[in-house]
Amino acid sequence: MKKPFFIIFLLLTFASCDKSDHVPKDLQPYTGPLREAENIELYYSESATVKVKLTAKKMLEFANGNQEFPEGLYMEFFNEAGKMTSTLRANEAIYTKEQDVWRGRGDVEIKSIENNQQLNTEELFWKPDQERMYTDKFVTIKLPDQVLYGRGLTAKQDFSSYEITEPEGIFYLEDE
Repeated sequence: MKKPFFIIFLLLTFASCDKSDHVPKDLQPYTGPLREAENIELYYSESATVKVKLTAKKMLEFANGNQEFPEGLYMEFFNEAGKMTSTLRANEAIYTKEQDVWRGRGDVEIKSIENNQQLNTEELFWKPDQERMYTDKFVTIKLPDQVLYGRGLTAKQDFSSYEITEPEGIFYLEDE
């Protein structure tokens, strides 16, 4: 009686060891962040001169090199002499490494310190390699003596020059 019980026990043991039952059939690769950092301060420099300073409460970095700033970011831009020329603030931001482009969303604000101007929009893209910013969203630009409105914008990254694609409102023109 012991021998048949032992054989049944062995058969059940081997039957329960089938590995195919333990492997998920729809296994998906992990696409979440590989790294997460809080209260960061990053610097971008060229020829030992700081060009951009970035601060953020939270940064997520992914395997493909993309970065997300879900709690917003603040950037300062500097000229060759090291003087701050403009700032950028956004409620959230994404850096896409493959295209080398930054995208700020939410309440995006650029301040030009040199020209005493301020840009507000809901979305703005920045191409560092071209030192250019652009959007196709509605923009408001506050100047010392007037406010400009329009849809779409291209600008230098320090906001020293810009062009509104579809301007709106009343404009003051100087006589020459």
